[in-house]
Order: sequence, then structure tokens, then C-alpha cells
Amino acid sequence: MTNLLNTLAVSFDLPILDWIQNTMQCGFLDTIMPLITVLGDGGAFWIACAVLMMLLKKYRKTGFSAGLALIFGLLICNIFLKPTVARIRPYDFQKQMGVIINLLIEKEHSFSFPSGHTIASFEAATAILLRHKKLGIAAMILAILIAFSRMYLYVHYPTDVIVSVFLGIGLALLASWIVNQVSAIIEAKKAK
Repeated sequence: MTNLLNTLAVSFDLPILDWIQNTMQCGFLDTIMPLITVLGDGGAFWIACAVLMMLLKKYRKTGFSAGLALIFGLLICNIFLKPTVARIRPYDFQKQMGVIINLLIEKEHSFSFPSGHTIASFEAATAILLRHKKLGIAAMILAILIAFSRMYLYVHYPTDVIVSVFLGIGLALLASWIVNQVSAIIEAKKAK
């Protein structure tokens, strides 16, 4: 697995990260991307959104869907995949190759694959989009910005982010399906 990931890093990931650094880096993005990425730290922003939605009747199912998806993401991403795959961060990979990357944020102390920021963002944004289109579009735009910030800041490989987008969407769909099933059972029992 390590050999495959290293080959991907050299042939696919690092050229994209270097292109982002060489063509997009500017003072404005250097200032805003660290602020955007903070919204994904520990999933705290998305957890707060889920809890707030659970408290409001109109958004309750959405909140439960997002919350359940976030729990799935924590278990699959942080507890299982990160330590199992144990992919080093792109700036550490570059350092091994003699290239020093000047980071705009502090170094991360966990493994790179998958991107927890991206998974949490797409779990919550997808859960919101499934039930509330306008709010969901705004959430999805924020999720995309957070995912991009992880590459801009050179803390995740593009493959980390791409896989995390699909995992996040998939886990949100699963969580929403589960919430719909449980809700239908509860409604059926109330109707009796």
C-alpha cells in the first residue's frame, strides 16, 4: 500500500499541489484559506450545525442525519483508516525528497489519508442538501472550500481529498437512509 501511495504522490498528487502553489498562491488566499480550514477542525462547526438542527423541529431529521454521518466518519476515518493506511503528510513526503514546504498553518500530527476535514464537511453538507436545497447549496460551497483549503495549505494530497469527498457523500446518504427508516417506524407506531 505504501508503494502505491508513494507512486501516486509522485505521479499525480504532488504535481497538482505544486501547480496550486505556483499558480494560485497569493496574499488574499494565504490569508483566507487558513480561516476556511479552521471551520473543518475536528468537525466542530459541522457538529454544532447538526446539534442546532436537532433542536429545531423543521431541521430535526437533517440534524440527526448529519450527526449520524459525522459519527460514521469519525469511526471510519479517524479510528480505522488513518492509522491503518498511515500515509504521511505531503509536506513530510516532500521533506524526505529534500524539498521544504513553508506551511501557512501549524503541522498536522495525524496521518494524511483520508481528510477528516473533507469527510466531515461533505457528510454534513450532503445531509443538509438532501432535505433543504438552498441551505444545502451554501453548505456544499463551504464544504468545497474547506476541501480545497486542505490542498492549498499543502496538508493533504488530492487523492486524500477526492476519496474523502466520496466517503463523506456516501456516509451522508447511508445516515439519511437510516434516519428515514427509523422515522418511518416511529411514525407508523404513532399512527396505531
